[in-house]
Amino acid sequence: MNGGHHRAPGARRPMLASCSPLKIRSWMLNCCLALQHLAVQASLLCIFHLLFLPTLPEEPPHAQATSELLARSLFACGISTVLQTTLGSRLPLVQIPSFEYLVPATVLSSHLSVGARTDRNGTNEATACLAQHCTITGSWATSLREVSGAVLISGLFQLVLGVSGLCGWAARHCGPMVLAPSLSIIGLSAYKEAALFCSTSWGVALLLLLLAVTFSQYLGSCRLPFCAWSQAWRGSTELSVPTLRMFSVLVPFACVCIICAILSHLHIPWESLDLAVAQLPWANSTFHAPWLRIPYTGEWGLPLLTPRALAVGIAMAIGCSMNSVGCYVLCGRLLRAPQPPPLACNRGVCMEGLGSLLAGLLGTPGGTAASIANACTIGLTQAGSCFSVQVSALVCMVLGMSPRLAGLLTRIPLAVHGGVLCVTYAVAVGMGISYFQYADIDSGRNIFIVGFAMFMALLVPRWFSAAPAHLATGWVPLDLLFLSLLMVPVFLTGFLSFFLENTVSGTLEERGLRSNLALQKAGAGDCQPCGKRGEASQVYGLPAGLRRLLPSSCKTFPCCFLCPGSDEEEEKEEEEEEEGSHGPEEGTTDPGEGTHLLTKPSLGGAAAGQQDE
Repeated sequence: MNGGHHRAPGARRPMLASCSPLKIRSWMLNCCLALQHLAVQASLLCIFHLLFLPTLPEEPPHAQATSELLARSLFACGISTVLQTTLGSRLPLVQIPSFEYLVPATVLSSHLSVGARTDRNGTNEATACLAQHCTITGSWATSLREVSGAVLISGLFQLVLGVSGLCGWAARHCGPMVLAPSLSIIGLSAYKEAALFCSTSWGVALLLLLLAVTFSQYLGSCRLPFCAWSQAWRGSTELSVPTLRMFSVLVPFACVCIICAILSHLHIPWESLDLAVAQLPWANSTFHAPWLRIPYTGEWGLPLLTPRALAVGIAMAIGCSMNSVGCYVLCGRLLRAPQPPPLACNRGVCMEGLGSLLAGLLGTPGGTAASIANACTIGLTQAGSCFSVQVSALVCMVLGMSPRLAGLLTRIPLAVHGGVLCVTYAVAVGMGISYFQYADIDSGRNIFIVGFAMFMALLVPRWFSAAPAHLATGWVPLDLLFLSLLMVPVFLTGFLSFFLENTVSGTLEERGLRSNLALQKAGAGDCQPCGKRGEASQVYGLPAGLRRLLPSSCKTFPCCFLCPGSDEEEEKEEEEEEEGSHGPEEGTTDPGEGTHLLTKPSLGGAAAGQQDE
């Protein structure tokens, strides 16, 4: 750690270029990076629907319903991603229905499945779809509409959390002892799903893992001469880019899919038949879906707003907001950017709320939240750009208007989904562990907080998944609310660690809050206080044109993205805190420890460090 205010001679700049299209000029590179984000996003969307659809009361009456659901989710995620990268946190974050949506949706649909079976055995029949041209009827549609109602409510609640500033306030008061276990448990929470999908073919999953690790870690410095980056505005110089590391997820993904397609064409068995049979109706839906269908509200009936949907929607909003704030911190640190300010967190949650509103109105079973896997892909490949993420969002919207094209994503082998989870979520676990360096982890107080929070976050969901009947308050909506929250590991870890951190006495050194700058330094990497203000404004600030259009009277409005002067006020407060602190700086990076998104033209080694100065 460099203890001064000046950057060391060989230190590298933070990855602030990730949000600047000027750093990645090549259209080919941007399109390839967008395709890489799309591959990871498509894998996670398929995982979400493959895990959720079996919990519904019955199979959909038409095969193309699954492809149309996937297309609607892609369309909503594309729009939400554009909002997030332009008006939200301004980080290169892809939006997906996260696991924090899956658990409450599964709880609600499982409860509705029991109710639907009771109705069929009794005298009441499930309500049919109310739309005039609805093609999906029965208890399947009714359950889906109620889950969509929960998603709609979660979007409204997220807007309330963002406008009120609660998310930004919570993010500002979360120290390393809250971030470390929370980010670690976010990564560990996907191990069950990863094992489930990898078990369809461990050979295929291990091949993807082997290629990804080899390209990103062992061949990361290899620069292919035919992959040159033209620098017209700096002269005629060309510089090759670390292609294998930059596309260490896309290339293994494509190679493994091609190998699986060849094996299937040659009728060579490579997949577990028991689990592969479950994928057949999902994959065969491709051939029945239409080429063009623009999603609109009410096609399958309006979302059902019931007390059960209200309870589950609130649980969705709380869990996803905590996941998203953690993803903002994770992405900011992976990019070597300053810690996300509270206003950026509030803006991001507001934009995710708008995306979830759209997803609920379109009838999808999941809202939109920041994708941990895509954020970890940026850290693994050390290549990120808001522009490439926006390109992938536009492709998502195009796929969302063509269920036939969106249905092609269902042909991805299940083992590939498991491999993608293993590669990406492992980065989140490691990044969470790295936050322990900013606190006294040898302290008995901290050891108990971390161990208790993480152990209970894994124990309680396992207990309630095995015996959900143990939670019975006598009112079904309240039962669903508690069950949906207690089965989300991220909520349990964040709540327990935040409560214990702020109630159990401890010194500032123990808690990692010395001089009240631990969070900023943990996220800033080698950013120095003298440049933090400009760097934070570059990463998280709203576009200059939008800031000029907003009137000054908006400053008092509680919603952060309508406050053009709030960013400067926040930065001024942080500078005053820095001036009043006397502790040594701990957030700098040793020479050579930082990482680049793309190497600068005609620069290398010590010359790059001098140019950065």
